[in-house]
Amino acid sequence: MTFSLIGLCPRTGQMGAVAVSSWMAIGARTTHCAAGVGAVITQHRTDPRLGPRGLELLRAGRSAQETIDALVATTPQIRWRQIAALDVAGTTAVYSGARTRPDMSEVAAQDACSIGNNLANARATPAMLLAFQADPMAPLAERLICAAEAGLAAGGERAPAASAHLLVTERHSFPLIDLRVDWHDRPVAELRALWTRYAALANDFVTQAIDPDNASIR
Repeated sequence: MTFSLIGLCPRTGQMGAVAVSSWMAIGARTTHCAAGVGAVITQHRTDPRLGPRGLELLRAGRSAQETIDALVATTPQIRWRQIAALDVAGTTAVYSGARTRPDMSEVAAQDACSIGNNLANARATPAMLLAFQADPMAPLAERLICAAEAGLAAGGERAPAASAHLLVTERHSFPLIDLRVDWHDRPVAELRALWTRYAALANDFVTQAIDPDNASIR
C-alpha cells in the first residue's frame, strides 16, 4: 500500500528515493540508498531485509537487473514482494510478485523507476516518473518531492496517505537528506514543507560533520 520512486541525478551524482503510504512510518521499512552504490525500494508485505541485501549486491558490482534477479531467486515468499533497484550507472529494474495487490503499477527508465500497489488506478507511477523527469536541472530532492505530489494527484492509493519519506545520498556514508512524516493527514504536503525549511540547511549539516571549524550553523 505504497507508491514510490528511486532516482539518480547524473549531474551531481546524488541518488535518492521518495515513498508515500497509507501505513505509518514508511521510511523505516521501504527506502534504502547508499552513496556511490545505488538504491533499493522494498514494499508490499514489506520485508525490510531486502533493502540492505540489495545494496550489498549493488556494492559487489551487480547491475540493477542482476540485483533484482538475485533477490527474486533467493527470497522466500517473493510472490508477496514488490521491489525496485537503481545502480550507479542509472540503470533500473523492478519486480512485482504475483500476490502484489491490485491496482499495482511499475515503470522503469534510465535514471529512475517507480512502483506502486493498492493504487486507486495505474496512473500514479507513470505520473511520478514524468514529474521526476520534467526538470533535470532541479535539485534531486525537489524532483523527488514533485514525483510524490504527482503520484498523489494522479490518484495515489485507495486509502488516504498517512506517511512519506524523502531520502537523498551524495558523497558520504550518511544521507544528505532524510526527512520523514510518520503520521499525518497530509503527509506529502507536510514533506514539502519540511523540505522547504531544510533545503537551505542540508549542506551546512554536512559541513558540521566533516569540517566543524568552518560550519556556519552554531
